[in-house]
Amino acid sequence: MRAVLLIDFGSTYTKLTAVDLDAPRVLGHAQAFTTASTDISIGLQNAMAALEASCGVYEYEARLACSSAAGGLNMVACGLVPTLTSNAAKLAAFGAGAKVIKTFAYQLTLGDIEDINKIKPDILLLSGGIDGGNSEVIIHNAGMLKQAKGDFPIVLAGNRSAQDECASLLKGSSHPVYLADNVMPEMNKLNIEPVAKVIREIFLKRIILAKGLNKATSMVDGILMPTPSAVLDALTLLSKGDKKTPGVGELVAVDLGGATTDVYSIAKGHPTNPTTVLRGLPEPFVKRTVEGDLGMRYNAIGIKEAVGEEVLSQLSGLPADAISETVQAYHENPAKLPEDEQEIAIDRALASAAIATALARHAGILEQVYTPVGPIYQQTGKDLTQVERLVVTGGALIYSKSIDQIIADALGLQEPFALTPKQLHVSADKNYVLSALGLLAGYEQSTALNLLLEFFGREEANAVV
Repeated sequence: MRAVLLIDFGSTYTKLTAVDLDAPRVLGHAQAFTTASTDISIGLQNAMAALEASCGVYEYEARLACSSAAGGLNMVACGLVPTLTSNAAKLAAFGAGAKVIKTFAYQLTLGDIEDINKIKPDILLLSGGIDGGNSEVIIHNAGMLKQAKGDFPIVLAGNRSAQDECASLLKGSSHPVYLADNVMPEMNKLNIEPVAKVIREIFLKRIILAKGLNKATSMVDGILMPTPSAVLDALTLLSKGDKKTPGVGELVAVDLGGATTDVYSIAKGHPTNPTTVLRGLPEPFVKRTVEGDLGMRYNAIGIKEAVGEEVLSQLSGLPADAISETVQAYHENPAKLPEDEQEIAIDRALASAAIATALARHAGILEQVYTPVGPIYQQTGKDLTQVERLVVTGGALIYSKSIDQIIADALGLQEPFALTPKQLHVSADKNYVLSALGLLAGYEQSTALNLLLEFFGREEANAVV
């Protein structure tokens, strides 16, 4: 037997998955509380003990790990104009598994630098200008960032004509400088992967130490990537397949967590109507967004503010005061679980509202515009209306007995011009294997694909309209 151990150091739980590569099959799962505040290896040892108790002791040929412990990668992105370079930088950061705390556009001010000092990001992405275009703004911003406190790395990924001067301005500062190709070398042309690769390299070199993960290095062969990157790799492999085995095609995934709601789409998103024209930056085929104000516990108030008490009341069948009381209780005690039918109904309503809002923000919109030759439609963002497969993960969905109803209610909340999916077949990540199989994809891709198809290749729910 060729056994491999796959480890996910999460913010709350350290999750283990053991896989037999020969079969291939999953040998077992286990988890224990992450002990990042003391010694993260203790939580890993506790999880290992639970795994060995449930499925036995194995000799592992590899022990691979990813991590989102202590919140993962917090990033600030700076660009030239909000709708172009800053947006490109944001997409690049999300693609690398980072969480963008704030974006800045145009020339940075002293007030902006003070904001960055307060945020204390793990990484800052500095972009701006197409190649050969505007140099003034990114050069100014490099000079301003030299004053920023801390030692967070700065990734330079803007106008290549200004890159040397920007690097020279930052030389001698407290911030290590990494160079990457321009995220937008030509107008409306994205170049995300080189930047994402550099961000992942920084994670391996620096963030592991900052988060205390170096204490566990003697027990693993390496921490390869942030957990969202592993999930993204798994979903991409599931969608595309490999040279020998086809994948399932285009899909959408939702990770509904206690603090954030992440949405992934592996889809072209091109207009489905030939009379529709695209507006703004082209969307990447593989896309991830993070909604930091939508979470089932830490940000339950954010969900209520996003949709309103009336919507939550309609979804749950309960009065507004009951909604407010329960949401406040979750805010004060994020570890609280629903204790009765009323709280279960409110949890279900919160989940539907969070998914609906996150999907709408991730997908594109369609607008009717009047021109001298008559009305036309403009599409901004991805058209996901024809995507029919949804993968869901996160405790609020995995442990729910009403996934179908939650998704149906979420789709029912969409606005007419939102280009979100209209009909979906749902597969749930009931064993939390997505990040594990994303790790495995980089070690033995064919085995990872076979297991992904086993878990998610079949439609596990009826169509939801």
